[in-house]
Amino acid sequence: MAQDEERTLDQLNEEADIAADYLEGLLDIADYEGDIEMGVRNGRPMVQIVADDDIDIKHLIGRNGEVVDALQQLTRLAVQQQTGERSHLIVDVDGYLKRKRQVLRDMALDAVDDVRETGEPVDLKPMNSFERKIIHDVVRDEGLRSRSHGEEPKRYVTIYAKHTADEDDEDEFIVED
Repeated sequence: MAQDEERTLDQLNEEADIAADYLEGLLDIADYEGDIEMGVRNGRPMVQIVADDDIDIKHLIGRNGEVVDALQQLTRLAVQQQTGERSHLIVDVDGYLKRKRQVLRDMALDAVDDVRETGEPVDLKPMNSFERKIIHDVVRDEGLRSRSHGEEPKRYVTIYAKHTADEDDEDEFIVED
């Protein structure tokens, strides 16, 4: 399947099923209690681990989401092994990604306010591609410009004031991620 072809709902649900089975196996090995919820959101398969035990669930999130990121990468590999296709599966643990999106949105809005007040660009701290994408989306929705700079893992976003007619076209910035 070509990368730009849309996957059908059945294919996305199949990816979520494979991921759920894989994660259930990992939870059994780790002896963690948890329920798996799955579905499709924004054209991407999504699997969420929900648990009653706050202690176990915090271990599955890890510091700054490092464990949930690793779980997502491993689960994507498991799905790819079975389907033969690269997956854009999202793995979440106890709503961590929703909370993370809100923190990033607030950070982006604060930076947008700073750019509007000073007219000067604002550099944000290094982020992963998921985080940078959220920042770029918020900045675009606010009518400003942003661009990613640097090399992984120190890639970061700079937010710029809106392009004016008297600036050179070669100075136009676009979202890169």
